[in-house]
Amino acid sequence: MVRSASHYFHARLDTYPFHSEVIGVQRRIYLSIAEQVTEHLRDELLRGCWKEFMPGVPSLSHDLGIDPKTVALALEQLEQQGLLESQGAGRRRKILLDKSTAKKGTSIRIALLSDTSFAQSNKYMIELQHRLQEAGHHTFFAPKCLEQLITIKSLARIVKENPADAWVVCAANRKVLEWFLEQNIPTMALFGRRRELQIAGVGPDKVQAFRDVVRKLVSLGHRRIVLLVTKMRRLPYPGMPERAFLDELRAHGIQSSNYNLPDWEESIEGIRDLLDSIFRLTPPTAMLVDEAHIFHAVKHHLSERAIKVPSDVSLVCTDPDKTFIWCTPTIAHIAWDTSLVVRHVVKWASNISRGKQDIRQASTPAVLVVGGTMGPVKKGG
Repeated sequence: MVRSASHYFHARLDTYPFHSEVIGVQRRIYLSIAEQVTEHLRDELLRGCWKEFMPGVPSLSHDLGIDPKTVALALEQLEQQGLLESQGAGRRRKILLDKSTAKKGTSIRIALLSDTSFAQSNKYMIELQHRLQEAGHHTFFAPKCLEQLITIKSLARIVKENPADAWVVCAANRKVLEWFLEQNIPTMALFGRRRELQIAGVGPDKVQAFRDVVRKLVSLGHRRIVLLVTKMRRLPYPGMPERAFLDELRAHGIQSSNYNLPDWEESIEGIRDLLDSIFRLTPPTAMLVDEAHIFHAVKHHLSERAIKVPSDVSLVCTDPDKTFIWCTPTIAHIAWDTSLVVRHVVKWASNISRGKQDIRQASTPAVLVVGGTMGPVKKGG
């Protein structure tokens, strides 16, 4: 029997750090304590506590005095690290100590290709790199990000000059992902236009959250609503969340057009020109903004023009960001659990390192967080 370990763990059920209404189910994150349980179980495995098969979740939960969900997460992490192998639902996991000892021989080189230079400092990208390295793989960021690679030819050159066994490509457009497919390189599409492609992928499912945003704004009296997203999300045609946004507008009797989903040049000058144009002609009463760095740029530009948030215009970011907890008023945004995304990528890398083809796609839940940047329409607006 495993040594009692309940006194080792300091349970901490962290929730997403916001102080506002959440539409949908607020997901709790067990990652911190799961890491402690993982370390404990790994130690017990290596000292030979169990032979051939790992005890199941109920047994370990009882012995450790730990919540079953946390134990399940710890066992999944041990699978990703090559110490255990799933035998199917309801069956105990097989112990792979011999294979794990030789894990260095199955280590692979994984390149991370971010969409922007900002993305490399995102919490989930840092956590992903750490988890992949912890699993025994060598990871590195490509010397250039997608926004710097203007053509497929330049992308091909970067891939050729930086050989890797697999690539994790962040927020790529369809053309880029199709190129990776043609090269027969194991590729994980982290977000991006991956739908209907035979490529591994993971990202938040924002469709319902986008609908919830529109419904909430309409309930507050908003009719002139603009969605500001990157070119990758607009072209060659709007993505599923963007289409859900336009459909929901029409469902509320709001005729959609390029006004609601405008084209713009993705630069500091481009975003300033767009904002000056739309607020001069037909000022929106609400805006959804893709990506945190663009959101902050929009908020700063509006402040320079004495356009107040939320009294003059409501703002919603379509992604979470660690900086939001420092903002006043609190930022309305769409939140999703980054740890679920990281876990999926690490499991994919484990399969690739064992010579298994893995082109599964997964989506994680996303919910609307109603913060202080969302308010009712100004009288006469």
